[in-house]
Amino acid sequence: MTPSLARALSYLGHPLLVLTYMLLLMLIINPFAFGAHHIGDQRTMILFFYVVSTTFLIPGLGVSLLKPLGLVRSLEMHDKQERIGPYIIAGIFYLWMFKNFSNGAVPALYAKFVLGATIGLFFAFFVNIFTKISAHATGMGGFVAMVLLLAFEWAGATFTIGPILLSLNAILAIIIVLAGLIGVARLSLGAHTQAELWQGYAAGFVAVMLADVIL
Repeated sequence: MTPSLARALSYLGHPLLVLTYMLLLMLIINPFAFGAHHIGDQRTMILFFYVVSTTFLIPGLGVSLLKPLGLVRSLEMHDKQERIGPYIIAGIFYLWMFKNFSNGAVPALYAKFVLGATIGLFFAFFVNIFTKISAHATGMGGFVAMVLLLAFEWAGATFTIGPILLSLNAILAIIIVLAGLIGVARLSLGAHTQAELWQGYAAGFVAVMLADVIL
């Protein structure tokens, strides 16, 4: 895999984007579950902006400020010690969003996914104390688990891309392949070992399944 493709896949599979991807998928398939008629409704646009800002933009900005403050040497954060601060920053915002969503503001299934992503972050935080677990793999492991639960919960639902009609099972297969490609990308960039990737996949998957049990 070429370095440019590996970097592109790494950006595409950034762990802070997983909840945004899940929201988009659920809104496109069934906006009525969110009290909207279609994805372009004002209600869904406000929700989308809130999720993107809380789970990606604001945590991302907070993490980016660590470099000029001298708390990390680079935004790649090759040293596991440099990842402690970013995990804490993201974890705080994810906990805040779950608190706001636990009152029925969104479908219970999406609130469950937010809790799963939050648990996955703290799993990664604690494992990172001992070894540099892959945050990308943690995010993708959680993403696979989320789509798997969605396929069970919304059995028979379909997803349209132009003239192509896909079932949730087909989407799940695509996400699994994408998770594998992102893992290969992280390996080719020398960011992680295979063990660190598998630890990440397991942590993310287990975190979402644990959220399913809790809620």
